[in-house]
Amino acid sequence: MIGVVQKTAVTGIKPTGTPHLGNYLGMIKPALELASDYQSFYFIADYHALTTIRDSVTLRQYTYEAAATWLALGLDPERVVLYRQSDLTEVFELAWILSCSTAKGLLNRAHAYKAAVDVNTAEGNPIDEGVNAGLYNYPVLMAADILLFGTQVVPVGQDQKQHIEIARDIASTFNHTYGDVMVLPDALIREHVKLIPGTDGRKMSKSYGNTIQVFAPPDQLRKSIMRIVTDSKSPDDVKDPETCNLFAIYRHFASPADIEQVQQQYLAGGLAYGALKQTLFERLNEIFAPARERYNALMQDTDQLDDILGDGAHQARSLARPMLDAIRARVGV
Repeated sequence: MIGVVQKTAVTGIKPTGTPHLGNYLGMIKPALELASDYQSFYFIADYHALTTIRDSVTLRQYTYEAAATWLALGLDPERVVLYRQSDLTEVFELAWILSCSTAKGLLNRAHAYKAAVDVNTAEGNPIDEGVNAGLYNYPVLMAADILLFGTQVVPVGQDQKQHIEIARDIASTFNHTYGDVMVLPDALIREHVKLIPGTDGRKMSKSYGNTIQVFAPPDQLRKSIMRIVTDSKSPDDVKDPETCNLFAIYRHFASPADIEQVQQQYLAGGLAYGALKQTLFERLNEIFAPARERYNALMQDTDQLDDILGDGAHQARSLARPMLDAIRARVGV
């Protein structure tokens, strides 16, 4: 059961497929660490995914994958709340209430919408070509996810910081109109993992096809690591650890002593990239092998996942309902 804690933290993951190291380091790991200090809510953002996913079978599969990921990596449903966004109708009622006091100009500035407009402008299309209302209103739904629980802390990647800023603006406007009822949340960003390079040196992203999957089987994991782009320096050449894509990933999974050793070997010469790639593979395989086994077992037992998510929705609703009732009273419904 949930323990008595001082603050509330909420985080969610959009079900878009098996997670990669960038997801793990930038969002999943810090979110899991919060469970020891906060009353923590974790949700699978399946309604957010409707902005891009048009196949029901795929969406269900991705939702199960997201839930299994959290559980396999250490989330304990006896200590925190894990639920499916679509199971909590209070979220969507609050989203409508919030949308009625959210300025359109605020949503015009949202990164995802602006990016779509920029693409259309560059291609000579109408500015809203291909933009659905779900994409446009995405920040309001995210604000509802957060504000429904009086959330103080939201662990996010640097690219999601604006969503928390928008949630704060929405809450502030609501409070100004109806009185203080909503908590203004803060983003929690781990600066040293805000940008995880992929195998090609760009930000690790499924859209770039440069990811290293957390639950990849050993042979696939090794192939991904061996594809990490490095320069053409020989083993004996001096290397700069601060500009090396391989080292940028390795340092997140090695001990301080091992990090120091590799840095010294880089600066002195004598370490081959291939050798460090093999070391990284062995380290990642060792770290994630138990979680991979647990993940695969959970994906073979979706009834268990449904039970866990159902129990989580029941707990979340018992805590969300009083907040929504207070908000409804303020607006007069």
